[in-house]
Amino acid sequence: MSKTKLTVNSNGSLKVHGDFEIVDKDGNEYNLQGRDIVSICRCGLSANKPFCDGSHKGNFDHEAIAFDLPPKKV
Repeated sequence: MSKTKLTVNSNGSLKVHGDFEIVDKDGNEYNLQGRDIVSICRCGLSANKPFCDGSHKGNFDHEAIAFDLPPKKV
């Protein structure tokens, strides 16, 4: 089983790669038709939500640069 990797793309989607499932709010699984890579919409403009359809191009601005979160609250 491969480790799941989530990539935050600059000015775009979240790319999910690996062994994963995506479910709706009721726990129903989306049929990914065997895909092990999908892109998830972050901009809210996709007609295919929760999946990215490229609608963000020119309409979404976020430079994806990793940083450390503050310590976890106990």
